[in-house]
Amino acid sequence: MVKLSFHAKRVALIYNPAARGLLRRPHLLQRSIAVLEGQGLEPNLIATTGPGSAAGQARQEIDDGCDLIVVAGGDGTINDAANGMLDTDVPLAIIPGGTANVLAKELGLPLHAVRAASEISRLKSCRIAAGLLRAKGPGRRCFLCMAGAGLDAEIIYRLDLHLKAAAGKFAYYAGGLGQVLRPLREFEVKVDGKKFEASFVLISRVRNYGGDLEIARNASLLRDDFEVVLFRGKFGAQYLRYLAGVLLRSAHRMKGCTVLRADSVTCEQPQGPAVFVQMDGELAGELPISAEVMADALTLLVPGKFLEREQAHAAVPVYARAPRTT
Repeated sequence: MVKLSFHAKRVALIYNPAARGLLRRPHLLQRSIAVLEGQGLEPNLIATTGPGSAAGQARQEIDDGCDLIVVAGGDGTINDAANGMLDTDVPLAIIPGGTANVLAKELGLPLHAVRAASEISRLKSCRIAAGLLRAKGPGRRCFLCMAGAGLDAEIIYRLDLHLKAAAGKFAYYAGGLGQVLRPLREFEVKVDGKKFEASFVLISRVRNYGGDLEIARNASLLRDDFEVVLFRGKFGAQYLRYLAGVLLRSAHRMKGCTVLRADSVTCEQPQGPAVFVQMDGELAGELPISAEVMADALTLLVPGKFLEREQAHAAVPVYARAPRTT
């Protein structure tokens, strides 16, 4: 039996039965459970019952004495569970089972559920900050990876869910192409109090975006701030140029793109129809929003190699902060 690198007597495995990876290959969950039991972890299985249910389920397990929460699902399910774990010392471990699996890729975890489960006993506890988002609609929630307003949230709002279930990330690419000929509206963004205009703002704690791209190239879960990426443009076709810049790792040098580090961001609703907001890949309401950093918010189990890499990365000063207004 593998010796755990942390103490865990009571374990809860919260899983999303509708997560694409688990729905298409249901045997992976049972094999993951067997792997956990082989490490001395005998989880209490809890199926989510719908969006938002994991927060209450995680909180109830913690109140009942659980000392490790394992979440099997996508970034949305992980986000839900994390919202029920804030300001506790109970660690969160993840088994990727979603479409993009942004957090798992950021951490360098295996994307195969069973292999990820086999690594849990060797992971290290790491205390991280989170983003706190206040939006029109659901109110106050935290995010671990990112929040976005404008173009990317519009893509999620218009996403073909049947295509997503069948084709995974291709549905997002198809949705993005569908925005190329659509007009975009710019809105006011305040980054640490300084005003900007943008039609897409990314407020990120991670470098990975959508599983395949890096937009906030110097973000880090070990920093107590955001990397904020602002894109200007009133036509969807302009984002084809930005996409090329992201692929070539040169977007931050392009006209119309601004990259800053910040502690707080606000976005105002422009005149006209609602501008949507996404958080960790799920719709999270409409503008106006405010986002701020919650320091020391959550304990996350991460690979040792991730800690070594990010500790070196976080120590390097990058990008200017927006000058604060008085």
